[in-house]
Amino acid sequence: MSITRRMLMTGLALGALGSLAAPQALAAPFPVPETLPLEKENYAEARRRFRTHLLKHGPAPEASPPLGTPPGAQKVLYRGGPDGSLELIAWLSHYEASGKPKPAVLFLHGGNATGDGHWELMKAYWEAGFVVLHPSFRGENGQAGNFSGFYDETADALAAATYLENLPGIDRSRIFIAGHSNGGTLSLLSGMTRRFRAAVPISAGVNSWRFFTRYSNEVPFDAADPKEFVMRSSACFGPSLKCPTLLLRGSEERPFDADHQLLIDRARSAGVAIDKKLLPGNHSGVVPGAVVESIRFFNQFT
Repeated sequence: MSITRRMLMTGLALGALGSLAAPQALAAPFPVPETLPLEKENYAEARRRFRTHLLKHGPAPEASPPLGTPPGAQKVLYRGGPDGSLELIAWLSHYEASGKPKPAVLFLHGGNATGDGHWELMKAYWEAGFVVLHPSFRGENGQAGNFSGFYDETADALAAATYLENLPGIDRSRIFIAGHSNGGTLSLLSGMTRRFRAAVPISAGVNSWRFFTRYSNEVPFDAADPKEFVMRSSACFGPSLKCPTLLLRGSEERPFDADHQLLIDRARSAGVAIDKKLLPGNHSGVVPGAVVESIRFFNQFT
């Protein structure tokens, strides 16, 4: 059973996944570098030049029901991808546009599907005065589009950011981004492509070789091309981060490791304000506290 499906059944905020064993690492069917390369090109420019080569075309690798509209949300449609060819669902918190523009948070969910359990955690943001947009991505929850494993999904996240900043009553200078797990990975890659006011990736992956070693059956792209992994690894593009960033992780997760420190060191070498912090909890149980911590961080820039 998928992690997201368990969240829907048991409630993420209760930390019910704490007893789950971590997936067993498998021998990688592709070469894994001992040292992650440092790309000289800015990530935004690299994205303009690169096109992922998918060998498998199909939905995200997580069975999930179609999306409804959870309490406290309104269902909206945004045009995903760089060419706007996909119509995808997002959930938007209720708000009224007023004379004073409002700050907003783009929150990217974990796993490869979304559900009401993810949305429940967004309440803390709108109670703190932020408008929240929670997008789904291509191939998820029965929607159109091909799963690409972090690459085209980054384009969807960027399209959702554009949708959010163009809503009436939103302060375009105070668009924040956060995300958990896979969403944390996407928030880093998004924050290297365009400027947000600040970013809080939670339990993010920064090394796609490491991720796909654990989930080799989910690789949809040409694994013989190292560039495919580079373009999905934020640690290879540390200097490209474009906003203050706080990396959060649960104390019961794998600790911040050499890959995360490499990202931090590379970002700091370019003058980026980036830090890390451990919070109590496991991979899923850390999220409620991390949302609260992200609000504290974002409030420094409001």
